[in-house]
Amino acid sequence: MNEYSDRGVARVLTQARQGVRRYAPQEADAARRRGALIVDTRTETQRAETGELPGALVIDRTVLEWRLDPASPDRIAEATSYDVEVVVVCRQGYSSSLAAESLRRVGLHRATDLAGGVEAWVRAGLPLRR
Repeated sequence: MNEYSDRGVARVLTQARQGVRRYAPQEADAARRRGALIVDTRTETQRAETGELPGALVIDRTVLEWRLDPASPDRIAEATSYDVEVVVVCRQGYSSSLAAESLRRVGLHRATDLAGGVEAWVRAGLPLRR
């Protein structure tokens, strides 16, 4: 090990995913159908290029915790309890892992993310809205 072995985004990402069941595209779609909040944190440009996930809430990553924390005065109407199932989605499934971990730290213990992001969703042939 070198002096940097305890640093870096790869370590943070590994820790964020430790012990968490990330969803495959079909599992995320099933979660959406049973009422989970699918939260798309991609940029407007990325959504325009690829399409939007049906029923997803678009929430900018910079305000994600405030919008989904049921105790926040800036929460969205869907943020009804800390027991809400949340699936965070990004383009490739990296920043969504960090975002989901942050939501778990806020108290949303059922927060997870889509492994592989929207790119995996597209490869799985699941629907997108243009």
